[in-house]
Amino acid sequence: MQMGGCQVNVDTRITGPGSKSGRAERGLGESGGAALLHPQELESLLLNIDASLRIHSRHHLFGWSQGMLQSLVKHELLVCGLYSPHPTSYQVDCFASPWIDPEKVSEVFRRDAAFVAHLVSQWVETEFHPVVYNAGSSVSLARGAFVAELQRLGAESVIAHGTYDSLGKPVSLFVLAAMPGDVGREHAFLLELIVPYLHLAWMRTQLRGALEDRGATAQSVNPLSPREQEILRWIHLGKSNFEIGTILSISPLTVKNHVQKILRKLNVQNRTHAVGRALELRILDI
Repeated sequence: MQMGGCQVNVDTRITGPGSKSGRAERGLGESGGAALLHPQELESLLLNIDASLRIHSRHHLFGWSQGMLQSLVKHELLVCGLYSPHPTSYQVDCFASPWIDPEKVSEVFRRDAAFVAHLVSQWVETEFHPVVYNAGSSVSLARGAFVAELQRLGAESVIAHGTYDSLGKPVSLFVLAAMPGDVGREHAFLLELIVPYLHLAWMRTQLRGALEDRGATAQSVNPLSPREQEILRWIHLGKSNFEIGTILSISPLTVKNHVQKILRKLNVQNRTHAVGRALELRILDI
């Protein structure tokens, strides 16, 4: 892909708080773990982990990314990328400040395969530590449409990190872009700690969307008539044919005929299986 537009600089030598040199810069020892964090950072990290575990929908993730997560790494937009079976192809989602069009950013990121490949390559070369990009630093980054869009938005400082499988193959990639000066190498360690929870939270939003789509599809092919659905609801409540006939002011024989049609349409053998099948297809609500 032809790269053109603007320039953002990158420091691929990770000397952030997650590395030995980063610990030396902050004057911290080799004790590891929570001792590397200031009390305020540790509190913010724990609150963010707790918040991430409560995310089950896209609007929850938007609220977290634009709210509490800002206390760890301030950013204007978050791009989430998940590898697809096709090489260099990503499933992309974006959460951004109100003045940014997330759909446009997602589309530019998705189309700029050369930039994304370069970004992943830099991440792998640093042994899967976050990479930090800053406008105006001494090392230049390959130009591309996504970088040009960041420059247009003024969000030219970037941290990128992701997850990988047991074979060392990238699974997901998260790119946080901010105004110059809002992020730096000192935020890399915090991002490294929170990304596993970010990945799981995003996956839960994807699962929820898939389940909702599945339910919508089932409802769209509902084979039962309104009367049959009504009778099935009374069956679910344990009513006999005689009781249903009395409630609906129809004969028990008519109810029986409707029940037979329900069994055929749902391809089941008895009333209990009909209720279970209807619940599975979301034809019947509990």
